[in-house]
Amino acid sequence: MIRGTHSKKEVEDALAYAEASGWRVKSGGKGHAWGKMYCPYNDSECRCGEFCITSVWSTPKNPGNHARLLRRVVENCTTHRHKRAPQGTRQHADKQE
Repeated sequence: MIRGTHSKKEVEDALAYAEASGWRVKSGGKGHAWGKMYCPYNDSECRCGEFCITSVWSTPKNPGNHARLLRRVVENCTTHRHKRAPQGTRQHADKQE
């Protein structure tokens, strides 16, 4: 199913970034939500689901800030960061925890 296009360019660019990172974007929502972004990983390590589903607002007060928030959600996904990090860096980070 083809999703709709968000009316704010900055938000649409952030949604394209999320899709390129494997996230699923679904338009259509209730209330003020334009739609939702869904994490591609169904991982129990992923912050207890806090960032696994994110609402995309239809008329954000500041589209640039909302777009940055959406990108930050994608970039801060725990599983995504582990898959993206070089193998030596990931092992070093795990030892520090």
